[in-house]
Amino acid sequence: MYTAKGQLDRDALIRQHLPLVRRLATHMMAKLPPNVELDDLVQVGMIGLTEALSRYEASQGVQFETFATQRIRGAMLDELRNGDWMSRSSRKGQKDIERAIHRLEQTLGRSPLESEIAQEMGMELQEYQQLLGKVRGTQLLYLEDLGRGSSNDGDDFLDRHLADQQLDPASLLRSQRLRSALVQAITQLPEREQYVMGMYYEQDMNLKEIAAVLGVTESRVCQLHSQAIARLRAKMRAH
Repeated sequence: MYTAKGQLDRDALIRQHLPLVRRLATHMMAKLPPNVELDDLVQVGMIGLTEALSRYEASQGVQFETFATQRIRGAMLDELRNGDWMSRSSRKGQKDIERAIHRLEQTLGRSPLESEIAQEMGMELQEYQQLLGKVRGTQLLYLEDLGRGSSNDGDDFLDRHLADQQLDPASLLRSQRLRSALVQAITQLPEREQYVMGMYYEQDMNLKEIAAVLGVTESRVCQLHSQAIARLRAKMRAH
């Protein structure tokens, strides 16, 4: 979009891509606790969009929407990193779940059932499931940093480090092993949790759509997502 003088019409581009900002914010909200406001994320995302407009160069061969998406998400994630948006009790709950999963995996030699995790934590199954809903969000930055383009550079965590460490074979090997370990850990998730991860992160489906496919409630999808991330964190702790 250009003005009558042949210059890029920034205002028009911002208006055109406002739905993109809101869509990305809404998608991210599904992984965050209730105290995070959608409008706050949208506002930060607009800053990312503005930065994308100032840095975009068509000669790079990347579509503007693709470039802007990375900048918008990066701005939102940076804001979440810098803010105190997760309560201590939720962080403790997430760590308690991870530790319980790790202990059971060492004992059982397999991924523990949901009921087994609850028992290990001294909870009723319903109480444990409520905790899964409460800790939603503690896992966001961890997973985003590992594979979903969280930096302002427009690349994902592993790709950035691989690019930065081309001259360091040891670091390169560690990063490659990290990626392989994460992929392997995902394949070891229980089938339903694999479905949730695949539909959410690969097919970009929202919670309502995933719930319809699985025949469960949206809150149950949140629980399955939180539990999947806890399993991944427990497996990846050594890396």
